Amino acid sequence: MFPAADIQSFFDEATNTVSYLVSDPSTRQAAIIDPVLDYDHRSGKASTTSADRMLAAVHARELQIAWILETHAHADHLSAAPYLKTRTGAPVAIGEHIRDVQRIFRPVFNLDDVSCDGSEFDRLFRDGETFHIGALTVEIMHTPGHTPACVSYRIGDAVFVGDTLFMPDYGTARADFPGGSAYMLYLSIRRLLALPPKTRLFMCHDYKTPGRTEYAWESTVAEQCQSNVHVRDGVGAEAFIGMRQSRDASLPAPTLLLPSIQVNIRAGRLPEAEFNGVRYLKIPVSLTEG
Repeated sequence: MFPAADIQSFFDEATNTVSYLVSDPSTRQAAIIDPVLDYDHRSGKASTTSADRMLAAVHARELQIAWILETHAHADHLSAAPYLKTRTGAPVAIGEHIRDVQRIFRPVFNLDDVSCDGSEFDRLFRDGETFHIGALTVEIMHTPGHTPACVSYRIGDAVFVGDTLFMPDYGTARADFPGGSAYMLYLSIRRLLALPPKTRLFMCHDYKTPGRTEYAWESTVAEQCQSNVHVRDGVGAEAFIGMRQSRDASLPAPTLLLPSIQVNIRAGRLPEAEFNGVRYLKIPVSLTEG
């Protein structure tokens, strides 16, 4: 039997993102997964309110943060990982294929300071690798498709799936970002759904489909197999890819796509301040005449 992790969730309604505080009750060692930096795109102002809520829970429960974990380079929120690292001393980790995402987006934003070797992060995980949070064993599952770098963290009977699956009534993640692949997403989802039926799956987002009044972010493998609107009833790869590509073509870009990507491929670090003491994010502009 695996020791059971204690899981506390933190939902950020502004970005529909769920962050997690996962701890080992026996040692009080813990990890933070996918933390959010509050950012108002209209004003350019950022704050640590959401991260401070997590830190308050850490202090109240007398936990020691051993890891700050990212499931991928998010396109819908800025990461609070650097701020939390300064407060806890914990290393920031992500899947090793973040290098691929850095190589894709470095020229998009002309970011000469991005390494393309992942060295902005303290640890790069390989598929199948394991590490520990106290007595809890964490297994890395490379689950690409949404991005090449996506990983899921399996801790006992719980898996933090990042942007692969959503709640069954909403379906699955988009796969149309540069480097994304509907086929790879399908394979990743099938890998997750091959886990034992009672395995608990923890989502990174929820968008509360019409008719559902409450946000939700936990399901099981059995529930996803039985009722996920995109992959239930043994939907095959060809049908899934066709559905995903058609759906993705109709989706707008995430509101925080441009600021999020250029910050998150730097492990959440904001650009260095310029000579006037101000930090600037880049917005690539293309002009279509007519």
